[in-house]
Amino acid sequence: MENNIEYIGIVAAILTTAGFAPQVYKSLKTKAVEGVSLLMYLVLFIGMLFWLYYGVRMNSISIIMANIVSGLLVLIQIVAKIIYSNTKS
Repeated sequence: MENNIEYIGIVAAILTTAGFAPQVYKSLKTKAVEGVSLLMYLVLFIGMLFWLYYGVRMNSISIIMANIVSGLLVLIQIVAKIIYSNTKS
């Protein structure tokens, strides 16, 4: 049963990580980031770093992978917000 719960974690990780992809894609494609909150993404990124550390300590592949991929997507969004906000002004 313990291994089965990790499968549920993997499905949850895929779904929650996929939730960031449309916003990142839209920001990169349109270069429109006015409605994106930099502070929210910074706090989210820091939280993901803590979750990543927790996942490593707990040896949970679903938590580790979700937070690596989500963290990269959030980091891309942060960079896009910084770059595209500066180019519009």
